[in-house]
Amino acid sequence: MRTDWAERFAAATPASIEGTWLRPVADAPAEPRWGHADGLQIGIHPIPGPRGLLRIFTHYLDHPRERLVNFVAVEPIPVGNTERGYSELEPSSLDPGDNGKRFWSMDTPDDLAPRDPLAPAQGVVDDVDGVERLTVWIGVERFDNGADVRVRVRFRADRPHEVEVAGFANDGSVALSHLVLTATMGNWARLRRLHLADRVVETAELWPDHSGTGFTEHSRFPLADLTRDGDAAVVSATGDEDDPGAVTYSDDTAKHWHFLGRRGTQAWRVDDPHPDLEVLVNARWSYWASASPIPGGPAYENFEILEPFRQGASFRFSIEPLD
Repeated sequence: MRTDWAERFAAATPASIEGTWLRPVADAPAEPRWGHADGLQIGIHPIPGPRGLLRIFTHYLDHPRERLVNFVAVEPIPVGNTERGYSELEPSSLDPGDNGKRFWSMDTPDDLAPRDPLAPAQGVVDDVDGVERLTVWIGVERFDNGADVRVRVRFRADRPHEVEVAGFANDGSVALSHLVLTATMGNWARLRRLHLADRVVETAELWPDHSGTGFTEHSRFPLADLTRDGDAAVVSATGDEDDPGAVTYSDDTAKHWHFLGRRGTQAWRVDDPHPDLEVLVNARWSYWASASPIPGGPAYENFEILEPFRQGASFRFSIEPLD
């Protein structure tokens, strides 16, 4: 029997603020949401939206509490394969009838048995060199291609607009060539400018004639193109509109695609980049699952750091106010 996740979530207690942090309450059903009380937060299904995705919330950009700014998908590629698994799209075997792999949460990665996402871990708070951290582990349902992975999500008190995300293969997984953690919703913020070390690359330059309801092909940028901060590699994306809330949408554009709040710079930082690291981006002319045109033309949609798989390799994703 298919689970009515919306009904179950409606009975869940919202996450609560404890000092620096927002964390789930101890008693289920509880909202699976973590992060900075006054900054960036993440959540998982059944918070409304597609399954198989981390949700990114930035209420400090004058967003309503439920407003999502981006998602992160988990996409493993086994050794010898070119096709990847898709956490958002593959059918679930744990929840028959649902598309999208189940995510759940853990305080430690020792017990990987699937759990009820509405009985979430609260996360572990520790102190490193005088800075508080909040760490939560996200379990991911096994992929059809044999990949079995988990994701570590970590916040630092001194970086309120940032989250660190790291991917790990579990003992029962097939060998992986890559474990891609893909930001999937650049269209909502209408990100059109990719900021590299020595230039800004706009969507109109990469795909001047693109239209229709499909994705563009990926454009790829090697490590040498990225801004360096010491050993770290940094790349960021912004919109190209001074007032993105003032645009006119087609009549058939769903309300959840309408921009609101303040503009932000979305950035990805890899502190220990692999020499073969690449940044991949694609774009759409229309909003996902619709034929509604994006005001102003194609915008970046998917953004990913692609590098050979290394256990625990991480990147830091941030959204800083632009105004």
